[in-house]
Amino acid sequence: MALIELKHVVGGYGGAPILNGVNMAIEQSDIGVIVGPNGAGKSTTLKAIFGLLKVTGGTIDFLGENVANSLPDKLVPKGLSFVPQEKNVFTSMTVEENLEMGAFTRKDSFAETMAWVYEMFPVLAEKRRQPAGELSGGQRQMVAMGRALMSKPKLLMLDEPSAGLSPRYVIEIFETIVRVNAEGVGILMVEQNARQALAFASKGFVLAGGQNRFTGTGAELIADPEVAKSFLGG
Repeated sequence: MALIELKHVVGGYGGAPILNGVNMAIEQSDIGVIVGPNGAGKSTTLKAIFGLLKVTGGTIDFLGENVANSLPDKLVPKGLSFVPQEKNVFTSMTVEENLEMGAFTRKDSFAETMAWVYEMFPVLAEKRRQPAGELSGGQRQMVAMGRALMSKPKLLMLDEPSAGLSPRYVIEIFETIVRVNAEGVGILMVEQNARQALAFASKGFVLAGGQNRFTGTGAELIADPEVAKSFLGG
């Protein structure tokens, strides 16, 4: 059984739908990467999964249960976490307070998870008492990811995790994503650095016009001349 499977998903913000029959499935061991041109429905797909917009057709099965149109506060305890591209940290709160906020749905002790997040992001342990707003863009992205991991998700969704980061931090964020996945967390991410992200993706999805144009492993999509020409800049 797939960890998450979208079948013929249609949805948007009212008016004409942005998603026009999206299909995708990933296992918990997968890193799934969604690429495509601007306006293709990439970020909209993640928001549809996380209950942030209305799904008017199709199903979204998470662990075998159709969760289409479920609200985020119901999805997080089931094992879904989402890191939006913008406004994804509480800037006036310290790094540690941000991480604690990520565990708000938990009733058990989260000390072990906190230690694991600091192991994943050593720089956050050093800066745990610093307000998140004082950190660099790359470090803030690490706080956002760390906070999402505090709920012990089975699937972590990331919207453009490398947006606006220096090349050094892009590599660091991507390496961390691979490490998190190796620890048993499924990843589904939208990424503008398409070629770089597909290089480590086990599943790749090319969207255009709110529909799947190509689906395959990351390596297959990079090697496909039509995908490379139309979506990866040659």
